[in-house]
Amino acid sequence: MDRANVRLPGRSGATTVSRWARVLGAGGVLAIWALCGGAGEGDDELRVMSFNVRLGVADDGDNSWQHRKELLAKTARDFDPDLLGTQETYDFQAAYLLEHLPGRAYVGWPRQPDSSDGEECGILYRTSRFEKRDEGQFWLSDTPDVPGSKSWDSSLPRIVTWVELRDKRRPERRLVFLNTHFDHRGQEARLESARLLRKRLEGLNAAWIVTGDFNCAEASPPYVALVGEGAGLTVVDSYRAAHPVREDDEGTGNRFTGRRSGGRIDWILHSPGLETVSAAIDRSEEKGRFPSDHFPVTAVLRWSDH
Repeated sequence: MDRANVRLPGRSGATTVSRWARVLGAGGVLAIWALCGGAGEGDDELRVMSFNVRLGVADDGDNSWQHRKELLAKTARDFDPDLLGTQETYDFQAAYLLEHLPGRAYVGWPRQPDSSDGEECGILYRTSRFEKRDEGQFWLSDTPDVPGSKSWDSSLPRIVTWVELRDKRRPERRLVFLNTHFDHRGQEARLESARLLRKRLEGLNAAWIVTGDFNCAEASPPYVALVGEGAGLTVVDSYRAAHPVREDDEGTGNRFTGRRSGGRIDWILHSPGLETVSAAIDRSEEKGRFPSDHFPVTAVLRWSDH
């Protein structure tokens, strides 16, 4: 990763508590934790989630942040990700997720460098599993290392946040986790962003995972530019690897209605250093309420020895 990327101070999480807390209570969880050495320590799988949490300052009426934040945290906690990429994240939303997904640390900064509380592409990673080696952010523009820059027909500055991790279970492996949110209006911006991101991935000498809201569907020009076959780089779409046949109900933008039509615009991509075990679109809801206007997407990956 280009060492010229912007570095800013991050935030950190606290002690991990398993989702079994709802059944066993705190005492039972701590006992199991002591015996097992942490959740999932006996396997080599990586649980990854991408979640557009919908900006917490939006006036969404009954679907505003205060009315859905508990369900959103529960949805993430039920999947129990080792790696979580969030989009449209404000600082107070990141703090809430850290509180309700303990045992994680957070990496993320506003896309506007002079803002203390703007939207972020946040990353949460499990500290019992990973050790952070490096972190940074670049902008989806002609000048990606210039904070706040935007180009093409982008309506807003757009970013990629990344963290380099050492997997404590596979200490010989380097992993770069990247999280992004492509522009919602600019067609040219989405295409050029895909090309820029692919070029950055080509320069990584490590396994990598990309999560994001790409605001475009499979087979669109940006998807083809990023995921399509090309010299020097193989990009695996985890959902399509797990579900080779396209279906009509794969839409991930639900507008708080639970609709399944439309494009699959939220993706988890990875390098050939990993392989897809399973992938899903999480359509969790509670009494007709949805945690966000996007369905989160999930993937279970594992290290490939090929």
